[in-house]
Amino acid sequence: MTTVHVWTGLEARALRLALRMSVRVFAQHLGVAPRTVAKWEHLGAGTQPRPDTQAILDTALGRADAATHLRFGTLLAEAEDAPASRLRVTRSAGPRPWDYETWTDDLDRTVVALSRQNFGFAFDLLNRWLSRYEPQKLDEKGLYLYARSTALLGDLQRDQGKIAGPLSAQYSYTSARSIYTELDIPRRVAQLDLSLAVVTEMSGQLDHAGRMYETLAVDDRLSLRDRTRARLWVGTALSKNGHNDYAARLMTTAIRDFEKLGEPDDWSVAHQKLALAHRGAGNLPEALRLIGVARTTAVTDAPMQRVRLETAYGHIMLSDPATVDDGLVILDHAAHEAAQHGLVHQLRSIEDIRQTSQREQRLPRPRRSGSE
Repeated sequence: MTTVHVWTGLEARALRLALRMSVRVFAQHLGVAPRTVAKWEHLGAGTQPRPDTQAILDTALGRADAATHLRFGTLLAEAEDAPASRLRVTRSAGPRPWDYETWTDDLDRTVVALSRQNFGFAFDLLNRWLSRYEPQKLDEKGLYLYARSTALLGDLQRDQGKIAGPLSAQYSYTSARSIYTELDIPRRVAQLDLSLAVVTEMSGQLDHAGRMYETLAVDDRLSLRDRTRARLWVGTALSKNGHNDYAARLMTTAIRDFEKLGEPDDWSVAHQKLALAHRGAGNLPEALRLIGVARTTAVTDAPMQRVRLETAYGHIMLSDPATVDDGLVILDHAAHEAAQHGLVHQLRSIEDIRQTSQREQRLPRPRRSGSE
């Protein structure tokens, strides 16, 4: 059943039309003067009836039958498709109760779309709300949804490799963090700090990212799972910086904690990262064993995770002159899927691995083996 948070002239007109009443009959139905109803309809969303009249309108809607409610909801939905000038007036009234429900549903759909790397659909879902409201005009509930939408936009931009600049993950995460700080939600603020640390690592600032992860690994604002992920990512940053032994110790501890927490996806991802640490330390047999565990236990079949797994596997295979050709084939497959889904950052990583391998193997062309 449709409800109204705050009545304006827009909703009053929609109710009159849904009841199929003239202005005069509708005024009699409510017990107000016809000129009052005419004024509401003339000013539209720019006027709000008095509190006592708001209650009368609530009662009139509450007593309406199902068919009237259906017409009323349809009329309001059509009002959302009004010209831009009219929408600007409508927006000043803020979201209505059913808007909050639809917004929340769209955010859940966005999470699913992002897990499948369906970036276009995810952006459309987020943009329909972020472009509709101005955060300074929202109440706390609306502001929370706006912050969550902005954080998800950051996730989308991060996965697309948009790291820095005004249309980047860093900008969106910082904006969302500011709103959560205003709302005094420490856990969400800390989660955004973790996301910003990931972006810092992706931008190549490994020492800075490592320090951020170290702080968050012992931050009580975060859940135990997020603190464990931060510890794992300390190891990732250290491994990328060549500190593979200590990185492996941190990652091994994280794997044990993920197992205790019953987090199979994180457990599998941690094996992937630990495999790369052992590759960096020159322990290829252990690296191959661990990447095998990661590939056979991966919980999700999302394109992003497939690309990451195959990139890590190819990287390890390139480290042995006897399997360079196999490694290049694996990387080619990973690059093709990354390009297919718009995973720009993964494509850059694959190209960096190829170039590094070429230098290490002293190859004139990437596709020639190290024994030639």
